[in-house]
Amino acid sequence: MATTKWVLDPMHSEVQFKVRHLVISTVTGSFRTFEGDLETENDDFTGANINFSLDVDSIDTNQPQRDGHLKSAEFFDAEQFPKITFKSTSFDGSKLVGDLTIKGVTKSVALDVEHGGSATDFYGNTKAGFEVTGKINRKDFGLTWDGVTETGSIVLGDDIKLTINVQFAKQA
Repeated sequence: MATTKWVLDPMHSEVQFKVRHLVISTVTGSFRTFEGDLETENDDFTGANINFSLDVDSIDTNQPQRDGHLKSAEFFDAEQFPKITFKSTSFDGSKLVGDLTIKGVTKSVALDVEHGGSATDFYGNTKAGFEVTGKINRKDFGLTWDGVTETGSIVLGDDIKLTINVQFAKQA
């Protein structure tokens, strides 16, 4: 069967993450620059090969000083490791498994996927939408910086919640 290629539409996609701060609240951030594609042999996308990468330098937590710290060698080390990448190993339509590489460390992760469906836009392009959610432990990827306040409160949680809404455009 023929393979169909789909390319990520960054204008209709977003990558967000949430992490606990001081254990009492949550900080939300996003990455502004990313790209991806998928190749599939069927309309339900099962078995699709999915590749995704994002630019660490595009991190945005709505606080420039914190963004600078996250880009530094204490966290993502954007200068040495400018990209975070994901390459799928399996996709059954609702569970996406693949190799996530952050800061030079690659681990297998499983993410939940909800296929929002497919539609044709005003220009005749076929689009497919997906919401991808999951959780990773930042320390598994060498993001081990820890801060403790004077009163002993942990500054940053270990678990990072991911919410990725993506729209792909079918290629002719």
